[in-house]
Amino acid sequence: MSRNSKLLERFLSVPKDLTWEELVKLLSSVGYRELTKGKTAGSRRKFVSGENDMILLHKPHPANIVKSYAIKQIIEHLKTKQLINND
Repeated sequence: MSRNSKLLERFLSVPKDLTWEELVKLLSSVGYRELTKGKTAGSRRKFVSGENDMILLHKPHPANIVKSYAIKQIIEHLKTKQLINND
């Protein structure tokens, strides 16, 4: 099993300790790239794939752990886009 497969499996289990870096790596592995807006963007982050597909998130702070509700929203978005299985 590849690292990306293991990370996806971990992500789908909605872990309580998923880091921001792990989330960025996972989204990158399914075709999203992070848009950077410079210093004025604050904690808002945009991930885009193609022309019209965008995920908007707030980078967690001061801790680096992604909230469970955000993970669940991302899972539903990726399932809708058929980038992960609808199990």
